[in-house]
Amino acid sequence: MNYIVLDMEWNQPWPGSPSAKKVLPVSIRGEIIQIGAVRLTADQQVADEFQVMVRPKFYRKLNKRVSKLTGIKETRLKEEGIPFPEAMEHFETWCGEAPVFLTWGFDDIMILRENLRLFDLPEGWTERWYNAQMIFNAQTDGSTAQKALKTAMDMFGIESTRPAHDALGDAYHTALICARLDLERGIREYGRALKSHEDGFHGAELPGCIARKVYYGYESREQALSAMATSENKCPICQRQMLGSRWFAQPGHRYMDLAACPDHGKFLIRVRISDREDGMVRVSRLTYEADSQAAEAYARRADKAQPEAPRPRRRRYRRRSGEKMSK
Repeated sequence: MNYIVLDMEWNQPWPGSPSAKKVLPVSIRGEIIQIGAVRLTADQQVADEFQVMVRPKFYRKLNKRVSKLTGIKETRLKEEGIPFPEAMEHFETWCGEAPVFLTWGFDDIMILRENLRLFDLPEGWTERWYNAQMIFNAQTDGSTAQKALKTAMDMFGIESTRPAHDALGDAYHTALICARLDLERGIREYGRALKSHEDGFHGAELPGCIARKVYYGYESREQALSAMATSENKCPICQRQMLGSRWFAQPGHRYMDLAACPDHGKFLIRVRISDREDGMVRVSRLTYEADSQAAEAYARRADKAQPEAPRPRRRRYRRRSGEKMSK
């Protein structure tokens, strides 16, 4: 098996900035600026490494939060970065035939595919991939919670020897974890592990989902929810801003709202808000049809939240001074 442990860093425009308002040929959650990968041999030995800096084409202004977290500066990208198509040519060649990708989380492979589509490059070679977190959870504590890479390293007693939030450093540490897992069994049982896990994007995706997107760069949950109800509350068909009704909280920092487009009717919005290690907030947003299972759940919740009809007030009489009560 040709295992490739992959990690990437990407740039996101600051919410409300000119870059955030750019209309791209393909919707992306971030533009890749660094790729790191480590090969595991068939007997799960850590082998050769790959790293490349990518010069962004669309989000050229580096988000200061991204720069602070990764330590990457715009000058370094200009000096060392190469265009994305060239980086992909080198990376695909290095991966070799029939690679099986392992990532720590769901985001990396999705963002890789989005960037490939943006540059009209083939993505079939990324088809086989697995979230190593799912295999790790299934073969350790059996939990469904997402774990930070550092947490998993501590559980296995792995000492950090490479910088964190560096694509190659994180890929190397992920490879050390993967080397201690039964990957063949993990892949065989992956469907079961995935089914038992709330999938890391937003939780269990219910029937009727028609759009999904991840947002980054919010400073607080309140700011994120406000954006989801206003500037980012767009119709999945015409992209016009929709009018929301009321957020209802659900377990696990999830919220749902029923929004309406003047032309295309109502849609159920579900969001999950999670904190990132850089202190910012990440939002996973799912949009459902109005007659979907998720929308029915919202309707039941809204019915329960209806205020009770006001009870008639009992008229109270005050006894006048000196007035005696009748027997």
